[in-house]
Amino acid sequence: MTHDLVILGAGPAGISAALTAAALGLKTVLLDEQPRVGGQIYRNITAVDPKVASLLGPDYTHGRSLAQRLATSGVELRYAALVWDVAPDLTVTALQDGQSFQLHAPQLIAATGAMERPSPLPGWTLPGVMNAGAAQIALKSAGSVPTGSVVLAGAGPLLLLVACQLLDAGVTLAGIVETAPGANRRAALPHLPAALGAPATLFKGWRMLRRLRSAGVPWFTGASGLAVEGQQQAEALRFTVDGRTQRLDASIVLLHHGVVPNTQLTRLLRVAHDWSDAQLAWQPRVDNWGQTSLAGLRVAGDGAAIGGALAAEASGALAALGAAHALQRLSSTEREQRATPLRQALRQQLRVRPFLDALYRPPEWINTPADDTVVCRCEEVTAGRIREMARLGCQGPSQTKFFSRCGMGPCQGRMCGLAVTQILAKELGKTPAEIGAYRIRAPLKPIPLASLAALASSIPEAEPQDRALHEPRHPAPSH
Repeated sequence: MTHDLVILGAGPAGISAALTAAALGLKTVLLDEQPRVGGQIYRNITAVDPKVASLLGPDYTHGRSLAQRLATSGVELRYAALVWDVAPDLTVTALQDGQSFQLHAPQLIAATGAMERPSPLPGWTLPGVMNAGAAQIALKSAGSVPTGSVVLAGAGPLLLLVACQLLDAGVTLAGIVETAPGANRRAALPHLPAALGAPATLFKGWRMLRRLRSAGVPWFTGASGLAVEGQQQAEALRFTVDGRTQRLDASIVLLHHGVVPNTQLTRLLRVAHDWSDAQLAWQPRVDNWGQTSLAGLRVAGDGAAIGGALAAEASGALAALGAAHALQRLSSTEREQRATPLRQALRQQLRVRPFLDALYRPPEWINTPADDTVVCRCEEVTAGRIREMARLGCQGPSQTKFFSRCGMGPCQGRMCGLAVTQILAKELGKTPAEIGAYRIRAPLKPIPLASLAALASSIPEAEPQDRALHEPRHPAPSH
């Protein structure tokens, strides 16, 4: 079947893009790695236990209406499809049911969402230490909650949301340890007037704070020097507040320092990226229609910049309008008319973002941890080893990878990439933009060798002028 548009990711941005594209008559196929629609925010929305859905609240159950509309939209849906390569001509290669296959369309929308910012601190590799989002995934996917006492540490709206959800599910919370520096409040104040234009979002935050305070959960602010204690398993979280050392016994420690765009795919395709000092993360450079520096490739939702689920819906629809216009299915006038209410909705959702970014900006010690802290979990490379690479002359993450194996494991640098960039930047006296990021190669995630071999045997021998489409990319020179 010939497609007009391929969409990667069935979260709010991907669903909205698919619905808009289908309504415009585009032949659209939507791929997602999960077995069901929803992405991370609406994970398992079509099969979740009603009691769990009630715990997760209306923001989560909003996804059910999107899923229902998608099911009747006529969009071709391919779930449990792991996309492991996208070629510069936008040919998508994915793995499903043990077999790899390829799809191609002139327009591609990457709605691959966000990932939690890793929190490298002493003891974070111990069993029992997870990102806060992992606890939420377990709740959505299996109705499962942690047993024993739980400590949540970090900063950001998701930390408070997960704390409330676990509390409502009957989990024992030993404490909340906030790491946002006190200076963040002063930095956030200039953005408060604009944030007041989004009262619903602020009220949600106030309601979560009140819920946790009224429950008597121990609360610590301005914490630093965090370390998870334990031999074979997490046993406690140690930290410092106002110069005094504190210790909370806990068998589960949930860490969270915000979310950042998932840029593995856009890095693979070598599109232009910018370093956001507000969100301390890389963002693919896109225009108002999600178009990147590679013709036909668009990015929508949190994969472009963190804005939240409702902002992602508007972003996905705008990207689909851009794709339809590029395919000459919409005139410029029609595109603008349809985009006007979407842009208004997007602006409204983003009003609060600068305030939240400033208020919950991660502390510097998370981005540039102490020498003995493991940064690359796959290869057990410490921050000190990365600094040593800088002193030996490594000027960027890819060169550091070559000499230290940092970022060479199964996660392909997802877990260490941001920290490596920031450690090198500080050590070399440069900006993160000058240091750059890992050069990503396919496969994006580990795949069975048999599926790769079967795919290679199924691709016809290319003519000489087309051979480059099937040959591996050659990496650009390192820094």
